[in-house]
Amino acid sequence: MSESPNVRPFAELGLSDLEQVGGKNSSLGEMVSNLAALGVKVPDGFATTADAFRRFIGDTGLAEEISAALRELDTDDTQRLAEVGRSLREAVASRPFPEDLEADIRTAYDALVAGRDDVSFAVRSSATAEDLPDASFAGQQETFLNIVGIDGVLQAIREVFASLYNDRAIAYRVHHDFDHDAVALSAGVQQMVRSDIGASGVMFTMDTESGFDDAVFVTSSYGLGEAVVQGAVNPDEFYVYKPALRADRPAVLKRGVGSKATKMVYTDDPAVGRTTEFVDTDPAERGLLSLTDAEVEQLARHALTIEEHYGRPMDIEWGKDGLDGELYILQARPETVMSRAGVQQRFRMNAKDGTVVVEGRAIGQKIGAGAVRVMTSIDQMHEFVEGEVLVADMTDPDWEPIMKRASAIVTNRGGRTCHAAIIARELGIPAVVGTGHGTRELADGREVTVSCAEGDTGLVYDGTLDFSIEETELSSMPEIPTKIMMNVGTPEQAFAFAQLPNAGVGLARLEFIINRQIGIHPKALLDLDSLDEPLRSQISDTVKAYATPRDFFVQRVAEGISMLAAAFAPEPVIVRMSDFKSNEYANLVGGDLYEPHEENPMIGYRGASRYLSEDFAECFAMEAEALKFVRDEMGLTNVKIMIPFVRTVAEAEGVISLLGEHGLVRGENGLQVVMMCEVPSNAILADQFLEHFDGFSIGSNDMTQLTLGLDRDSSLVAASFDERDPAVLFMLERAIKACRAAGKYVGICGQGPSDHPDLAEWLLKQGIESMSLNPDTVVDTWLALSKVEV
Repeated sequence: MSESPNVRPFAELGLSDLEQVGGKNSSLGEMVSNLAALGVKVPDGFATTADAFRRFIGDTGLAEEISAALRELDTDDTQRLAEVGRSLREAVASRPFPEDLEADIRTAYDALVAGRDDVSFAVRSSATAEDLPDASFAGQQETFLNIVGIDGVLQAIREVFASLYNDRAIAYRVHHDFDHDAVALSAGVQQMVRSDIGASGVMFTMDTESGFDDAVFVTSSYGLGEAVVQGAVNPDEFYVYKPALRADRPAVLKRGVGSKATKMVYTDDPAVGRTTEFVDTDPAERGLLSLTDAEVEQLARHALTIEEHYGRPMDIEWGKDGLDGELYILQARPETVMSRAGVQQRFRMNAKDGTVVVEGRAIGQKIGAGAVRVMTSIDQMHEFVEGEVLVADMTDPDWEPIMKRASAIVTNRGGRTCHAAIIARELGIPAVVGTGHGTRELADGREVTVSCAEGDTGLVYDGTLDFSIEETELSSMPEIPTKIMMNVGTPEQAFAFAQLPNAGVGLARLEFIINRQIGIHPKALLDLDSLDEPLRSQISDTVKAYATPRDFFVQRVAEGISMLAAAFAPEPVIVRMSDFKSNEYANLVGGDLYEPHEENPMIGYRGASRYLSEDFAECFAMEAEALKFVRDEMGLTNVKIMIPFVRTVAEAEGVISLLGEHGLVRGENGLQVVMMCEVPSNAILADQFLEHFDGFSIGSNDMTQLTLGLDRDSSLVAASFDERDPAVLFMLERAIKACRAAGKYVGICGQGPSDHPDLAEWLLKQGIESMSLNPDTVVDTWLALSKVEV
């Protein structure tokens, strides 16, 4: 059709038409005109112009009615606001269009449908005003879906125009001192994709939480995308790694199955007025992923094409047509939610004379406050309210869902390296452990402030006290003669942690990934068909989005590793193979069927000896398969492997051979395998162990425990646990010298350097190559080391 002052086809529009057709419609035209040749499919349509809206309002006498009604309106009088708004909307929606505008809409519609009677349309608003960008009106105007026939389209356009005068839009303009007459609307009429019988969602070309820009974040659910946009459904989630995508490698970093309990679909007879409705999703579909990997990657390729064209991060709506199976882009707009990357927080207590109720060892350097919730069993999980202070005797991996929701954690038992301490550090939650009697002194509902910002001792104060948070820019860090790496085991926090200054990940605990991503004993997965009910059903429900239980384990572990590797690439990520103790494995679903009872699991069936046992062979094979996939298929060769708890040189030789049998040959494809130096024999026979490994990562926690002969989880002897003990320093010095003499890597990933600046300084002077620290201590330790003279 020829260009009209009233209506413009998408194919004739571009970003330069923003003032006439608004942000949504100008962007649709930009994609239709420029990206179709690159494979990006955008459903066709047309847009009414701002001039057409103004003529409609002016020529029909509506402008004067609207101005008079809004001139003296008090929007704080909600009853009057509702009355005026309803009256204006009815007036706009019932007023006939000027003859030329209606004729142009009919002509555009006829050209779009080309005689077909099996199509329906989405009619959306697109705000147009130079000083009032589209984003300012997000969600204020209406969208109409599954509109059938020209009469339905004409009425939907009037309803879109009328929605400029809904209560929230009127109040918004008044509260922001915007002139009602300054705003105009363009209505976009776009052919609908049959995602009502397919899938749809939203994707972003960056991680909006952290600012990480090498991933595409895709959400997906069954039915029309409005359900996802409205937040009415919990969708599936995917992360796609851009460099792998560009290299044509497997690129899906993470898959998350959403509940997808409901979906928006077409009604049977849209002509009667109600054009869409929510229905329950088939229970059999809820536990499945709504997209295949191939579809997720294709969407991500479209996202890359769009991002490259616009030259900035984008927020994109998409739909999968259930009839033709094709993927379509429905909208694209600039992404404006950016995280505050490059900032380090420091917490400070402002109150000087608070009453200390209990004290213990401080974990992290933050402060949290809230009402106490004392828990004695994981069965009480449903009672826990987000923001409460979790108080317990101690925790294990099953408690992590609660811990993530806590403002702070207090335990009776445990030292600086107990489960509660490790998880609290990773989550960035303050914790006070080893209080001895926290559950007795703190009662449910009592308001407390938990401070870990006052040195090694953590303090729990009575009441909610005042504290402040100071922020430091990290744009430039001083040079230091060692590499600062991080201990990270939570893939969901990888993108955020990677924003800190770092030289990679010195310790990624595979058992943390297994606990979070799997939660089931690997042998229970392998033996699923032979398990008794109801355990078999429980596990089957968990894994049903994957082809087999084995695929579930391998893919989920690979997801966790690849998220970490992608976040920190090209810096190295040292992945320690699983180091669950038997009591920890027993806590996994089905674990009690397979794990022995040991009096002291800390020095029992763990590490290399477990890998080499016939009983664990297939479990180890699955871990190796996941690592091989990440390195060889996804191309994330910055992943290195670390073997924990190697007691003898024979075990060292055996594990290296076993890795090779699973395709992880040391030296091939740049693979480096390091050993956790944490048993005294490792330091004593360092030269012999190094014949089989590419270096050591010193685990000062176990090295201290085994050198001094004490249980590091026991609060009774916690005072004697000190990595700076001369006997421990002797072991560390011997290991460092052996690595340096052999020209091999040596780092430390234990807790010591994070807690003791003097130990970090001592290690620096010994020539340690890297220190892997907890994320919350990276900046302070880095700055302290910059002042050390070596």
